[in-house]
Amino acid sequence: HKDFFRIAHGHYYNEGDIVAVEAAPGHDIGIVTLVGETARLQMRRKKVDPNSEDIKRIYRRARVSDIEKWIIAVEREDSTMHKTKNIANHLSLEMKFNDIEYQGDNTKAIFYYTAEERVDFRELIKKLAEEFRIRVEMKQIGVRQEASRIGGIGSCGRELCCSTWLVNFTSVTTNSARVQQLSLNPQKLAGNCGKLKCCLNFESDHYLEALKTF
Repeated sequence: HKDFFRIAHGHYYNEGDIVAVEAAPGHDIGIVTLVGETARLQMRRKKVDPNSEDIKRIYRRARVSDIEKWIIAVEREDSTMHKTKNIANHLSLEMKFNDIEYQGDNTKAIFYYTAEERVDFRELIKKLAEEFRIRVEMKQIGVRQEASRIGGIGSCGRELCCSTWLVNFTSVTTNSARVQQLSLNPQKLAGNCGKLKCCLNFESDHYLEALKTF
């Protein structure tokens, strides 16, 4: 996941730096992807107040010991996923786990899941906390977000837009396909997530503009 963090006065960071950042609770490890004016533009685009007290801080550049602990945490994710699915099945919960993300200090994990209906996972959280000795946060996501976390190759032969560069999921309707005079074939219009492909929106505005002159 991505988030915005405040840099302490007198400190400077570059894109690609591995840093220790404030988390709730403890600390997390991350990689800097944007700094300076570009980051401010993204904050404005996402309507985040730069002066908000809720913005967490960057503590420092990550030490070797921080990175080693982070790697250990990441290596736990696959085995945790397998055990979590078994526990959920044992409790007969109608939910599908898509991804598990450990915090850099190995004290907390976010469990991403999809579900058709509301799920009472209180008992599951207790069992997960006992099994893995961590704080547990459950986060429900949609099928588009699920595809972006899992990744894959689209029918165009390229890696999925949602898992490489697309950050905002806007609604896609069959009207976008009609405007571009595409065949309304559900198999061709659906992406890996089963929903209409996000790329149907990419050229829709150009077609609308061009059709005015016909």
